[in-house]
Amino acid sequence: MQNTKLLLTSLSFAGLLALAGCSFPGVYKIDIQQGNVVTQDMIDQLKPGMTRRQVRFIMGNPLITDTFHANRWDYLYSMQPGGSQRMQERVSLMFDNNDQLIGLAGDFMPGVSRDEAILGTESGTTEVKPSQAAEQPKADEPPKPGSLQEQIQKEVDSVETIPVPMPEPLETAPQ
Repeated sequence: MQNTKLLLTSLSFAGLLALAGCSFPGVYKIDIQQGNVVTQDMIDQLKPGMTRRQVRFIMGNPLITDTFHANRWDYLYSMQPGGSQRMQERVSLMFDNNDQLIGLAGDFMPGVSRDEAILGTESGTTEVKPSQAAEQPKADEPPKPGSLQEQIQKEVDSVETIPVPMPEPLETAPQ
């Protein structure tokens, strides 16, 4: 009788220890989203020289407006899928003293969206007929003089890159 109680107590204790080490199966863990949702389309709409008001219309209110760097807006977004590792994205927008956008830094850059880079361009269900294929210029051919493609290429080539000002680190030495 006493051995049975001891055996039952030991098995119950071992079972509780085994359950404590495992998460309960079937428990749903929610996704945790925090911050501003920033998409590649929003970044592509930003142009140098835009006012703060125009940027706020496109991007929404910044998550962080630093008192020490009034000309910088920071947009942060973090996502932690249930039980997985947290992912974080950051975009900083810089303005000049005239409240005009002068640059951006962070995880997003103007250009091809990350979805297209990962998935590739969508292949539509439309079929290309042989007559249409002959009309499309090949990638190796230079664009025809006076064409829209040549005008776009000239605009792209004439764009000047703007260096992004980065704040200097604060001094930690006492004065």
